[in-house]
Amino acid sequence: MTTAQTPELDVQPTPLALLLLGREADPKSERGVECPGDLPSPSDPDLVARARAAKEKLGDKVFVLGHHYQRDEVIQFADVTGDSFKLARDAAARPEAEYIVFCGVHFMAESADILTSDDQKVVLPDLAAGCSMADMATAEQVAECWDVLTEAGVAEQVVPVSYMNSSADIKAFTGKHGGTICTSSNAKRALDWAFEQGEKVLFLPDQHLGRNTAVRDMGMSLDDCVVYNPHKPNGGLTAEELRAAKMILWRGHCSVHGRFSLDSVNDVRERIPGVNVLVHPECKHEVVAAADYVGSTEYIIKALEAAPAGSKWAIGTELNLVRRLANRFAPEGKEIVFLDKTVCFCSTMNRIDLPHLVWALESLAEGNLVNRIEVDRETEAFAKLALERMLALP
Repeated sequence: MTTAQTPELDVQPTPLALLLLGREADPKSERGVECPGDLPSPSDPDLVARARAAKEKLGDKVFVLGHHYQRDEVIQFADVTGDSFKLARDAAARPEAEYIVFCGVHFMAESADILTSDDQKVVLPDLAAGCSMADMATAEQVAECWDVLTEAGVAEQVVPVSYMNSSADIKAFTGKHGGTICTSSNAKRALDWAFEQGEKVLFLPDQHLGRNTAVRDMGMSLDDCVVYNPHKPNGGLTAEELRAAKMILWRGHCSVHGRFSLDSVNDVRERIPGVNVLVHPECKHEVVAAADYVGSTEYIIKALEAAPAGSKWAIGTELNLVRRLANRFAPEGKEIVFLDKTVCFCSTMNRIDLPHLVWALESLAEGNLVNRIEVDRETEAFAKLALERMLALP
């Protein structure tokens, strides 16, 4: 930290110092950390003008992607907005853009690097913008899980299905073992395909999406599902439990969607008579079961677009998006509230703020490539194979 503030000292920053500055990443733990660096001050009144100027200078060389959960101050500079997979595909469709600035989190930028050409460079404005869910499944843990499945005599029957919200390593594991990737929109199609290939599914890393899809959309029972806990010997499961299960769910979850509870649903129904409860399938099973509507981020947006004027909605997803939708549809007389009384942003997604974006854009405009996200060739090949299987789903 001292070397960053006193450039006259001829001292090379340590890896830890670079991590704290947001200039490097710990691949085993993408957690939010302090990141002052040489960023513009958050109170700088010229930040918007500086971002516009840098983006204009870069022209067609830069393509800025903005995830739905980003702050409004960042979203205003996005060339396209969407969920993680849509944005990665949008980036691949813009081969003329030398720089892809991904305003999202680490696994999203990895997916963009996997799907774009070798000539394109993916930049994440803050390398500490990670995903707690993606962090809950490491390559080492998943390899150990596969050993447990092998010892139980079921590995040959298991097809891995990994949620898009996973690291490139996990996507590569999935591709290498004959599995596919899914999004919250096509999870049922992915599971239908997987059960045509094998008798069981290992679903990574979000247990709630896996359980909700299996039980709510495919008619399985909760007894068909077991949870593999990587922090317990053999995942906390017996060989008999693994043999009996159809869905082996990884013990992972979204820290934002996981906070919604059945009490949240009951409370909002009492406070707002006639309210429609609409939640994301990353929510707990009891929340999904009590909701009126369940769907992906894109589904939520389209449902509100189609909603009649005067209707009332409680939304169980990230607050930046809910607030943006509430403001957008207020003129149409639609009342949209956050499902929980407690405000909850995605803390790591919110690391991408205007100072970080300005720093990244100005650095690129000056010819300095910063915070590049680059997936190694072998990992990319197997991860791309899993993604291509998803794209080929009927």
